[in-house]
Amino acid sequence: MTRVAGFRTSGQTMNGDGKPSAAATVAGGVHDVYGEDRASEEQIITPWSRTVASGYVLLRDPRYNKGLAFTDDERDYHYVRGLLPPVHMSQELQAKRLMHLIRQYNTPLQKYMALMDLEERNERLFYKLMIDHVEELLPIVYTPTVGEACQKYGTIFRRPQGLYISLKEKGKVHDVLRNWPEKNIKVIVVTDGERILGLGDLGCQGMGIPVGKLALYTALGGIRPSECLPITIDVGTNNEMLLNDEFYIGMRQKRATGQEYDDLLDEFMYAAKQAFGEKVLIQFEDFANHNAFKLLEKYRSTHLVFNDDIQGTASVVLAGLVASLKLTGGTLADHTFLFLGAGEAGTGIAELIALEITKQGKISLNEARKRIWLVDSKGLIVKSRMESLQHFKKSWAHEHEPCKGLLDAVKSIRPTILIGSSGAGRTFTKEVIETVSSFNEKPVILALSNPTSQSECTAEEAYTWSKGRAIFASGSPFDPVSIDGKTFIPGQSNNAYIFPGLGLGLVISGTIRVHEDMLLAASEALAQQVTKQHLDQGLIYPPFRNIRKISAHIAAGVAAKSYELGLATYLPRPADLVAFAESCMYSPIYRNYK
Repeated sequence: MTRVAGFRTSGQTMNGDGKPSAAATVAGGVHDVYGEDRASEEQIITPWSRTVASGYVLLRDPRYNKGLAFTDDERDYHYVRGLLPPVHMSQELQAKRLMHLIRQYNTPLQKYMALMDLEERNERLFYKLMIDHVEELLPIVYTPTVGEACQKYGTIFRRPQGLYISLKEKGKVHDVLRNWPEKNIKVIVVTDGERILGLGDLGCQGMGIPVGKLALYTALGGIRPSECLPITIDVGTNNEMLLNDEFYIGMRQKRATGQEYDDLLDEFMYAAKQAFGEKVLIQFEDFANHNAFKLLEKYRSTHLVFNDDIQGTASVVLAGLVASLKLTGGTLADHTFLFLGAGEAGTGIAELIALEITKQGKISLNEARKRIWLVDSKGLIVKSRMESLQHFKKSWAHEHEPCKGLLDAVKSIRPTILIGSSGAGRTFTKEVIETVSSFNEKPVILALSNPTSQSECTAEEAYTWSKGRAIFASGSPFDPVSIDGKTFIPGQSNNAYIFPGLGLGLVISGTIRVHEDMLLAASEALAQQVTKQHLDQGLIYPPFRNIRKISAHIAAGVAAKSYELGLATYLPRPADLVAFAESCMYSPIYRNYK
């Protein structure tokens, strides 16, 4: 049985002409200050009616279920009287009760499972918790806990989330995409599970990453949940432990490679555009290096694509480096950069830094690259190694004597900024950090690898070994550190600062291609959110509690650049892009049914 339910929205802030007030801000909260949320809608709609299931079915629909928040009138009108206890509980009280329950769990994985269950039961309450308690819950839904969840995904699997496209669906990918119940998809996050965080090949169990990323697209960037689609491409796994695990949920075969792999990915890419349109954003996530660069290069001119590991990581790191200049002084061109790790993240960050140096200093890209050095598993990347280097490393091979290890490279290159993207834990040793600190008053040290166990060093190690002089940030969160009576708050160089706002900016402007200048715009917008108060605490990133406001500014910067480049299709351009971005953000406040 169904009824047509009307929605009444309270708490709207309107101007005298009946339009939403641009003075209202999201500020990390959940109040629907612009009235009925219209996140990323292509046109103005009058959403006064929806078809909503009634009775028992309504209570099992996570999009509309409000649990004990149904009013007496709603319980009568939608036939749920008696299906719920008689008490009426506000959404605020529901959220308080749920957070109390989640905090009782002993392990992060238990909290993760509880949150995933809530999302499947009551979507709006899940996102209210995520928005109101973002700093507490982000490490649960995202890194580092999501890594453990992926490792154990077969064991904890309860209900399917997203689409699974395997080799069995070859030739039928478009049909599989049409099986998804939502048709107005704006953002797809897709993985093949070959390089999940720093944990390696997790095959089909990598689905936890697209699910987690898209939860953040909604909670942090305001993209409507119904417009998000997580996808795992299952071509097998080379992880023997998974192949021998009776609970493994993926194809039990070695990974397909070569033409077979390329054909399936090609079919998926064009089926996605056919099913959801030219402007659907496809984010590549946790592909291995050899496929990540190839896929990005192959489809960037024909699809709206973005690789978070290459481009998102680069953008958030660049923002931190730009903010750190307020502490170190000078420009990016005045610094010498040394990376440990020359994969997707390392080379992506290096390239975006070089582009920013070129933009700021009016020098050539090749000259900018000469300020940046990379160390891989075989040592410093130098010209004498050119013939054996993978293609994406060759731009970083400079004239220099070979250095076998990181410490030798630090002593020889004498970097002012040390960046770890190696996925190898505890590689920034005491001697490395002490050496960097010996010739820098304020060394910038970024230990970016995830999860926490793979971080190149801890916050405590960085601050202690540098005698409190390091400007430190990491990929995974660390607690504050006290040294000689002074407390240091480590920043988190988390991609979640960038990709939700970037995605929102692309969606609200109707952008058809991602341009590198949009990534620079996102970095600059994020860096501008770092205040003197943050810098005084040693932070080079703003607190996550204001992430929705931050995302709105990033979205505005990205959209502005898209309009400038002629890549935006939604015309005319809004006069106030920040206010427009805020107005497009999904709100998890319950709707009133009548």
